[in-house]
Amino acid sequence: MDTKNSFEYQVRSLAAAAMASPKQGGGFIKVQIMLRVLAILLASAAMVTMLTSRESVNFFGISMEARYSYSSAFKFLMVADAVVFAFSLLSLIFVFLLSRSKPNPCSYFTVFLHDLVVVLLMMAGCGAATAIGVVGRDGMAQVGWLAMCGNVSKFCHKVTFSVALSYMVAICYIVLTVTSVHKLKYLAAGMSNPESQEGVSGEK
Repeated sequence: MDTKNSFEYQVRSLAAAAMASPKQGGGFIKVQIMLRVLAILLASAAMVTMLTSRESVNFFGISMEARYSYSSAFKFLMVADAVVFAFSLLSLIFVFLLSRSKPNPCSYFTVFLHDLVVVLLMMAGCGAATAIGVVGRDGMAQVGWLAMCGNVSKFCHKVTFSVALSYMVAICYIVLTVTSVHKLKYLAAGMSNPESQEGVSGEK
C-alpha cells in the first residue's frame, strides 16, 4: 500500500508541476505541432521524389532503366518514409489531443518513446540508402563495381534529393526527442521541488 500511495503521489506531483507552468507547456505543444507538420511535408516530398526517380539509357542499342525499386536499400528508405509519414499524422493528432487534456507524465513519455523509435528507423533507412548511393556515384574498384551516376545523372540527383529530405525528417525528430526529454526533466524537477508543489496546492 505504501508503494502504491507513493507512486500515485509522484504521478500527481508530476501533473501538478506541468500545470504550474502553462507557458512552457504551450511552447512545448507549439514546437511539437510545427515540427511534426514539417516532418509530414518532408516525408511526403521524399516519397514522391523517390517514386519518380527513374531514367532510361541506351548502351550500344540496348535500353536499360534505373529505378529505385531495383535497390533494397532505396526500397527500405521508401518504406521508412511511408511509415514515418503515417506515424507523424497519428502523433500529430495525439499531441493535439494532449494539448487539450490535463497534463499526464505518461503521455509525455509516450511521445518521447515514439519520437525515439522514429529517429532510429529514419537513421537506419538513411544510412542504408547513403551507402548504396555512394557506391553508385563512386563505384568500388576493389570488387569491380563501376560508377553509374555518370550515365543516369537524373536518377542519381533525384535519389540524392530524396535521401537529403529523409535526413531532414530525422533531424526534425531528433529535435522533437530532445524537447520531449527536456519536458520530462522539467516535470521531474518540479516533482522534487516541494516549494513549487506547495504553491500549486495554495492556488487550488
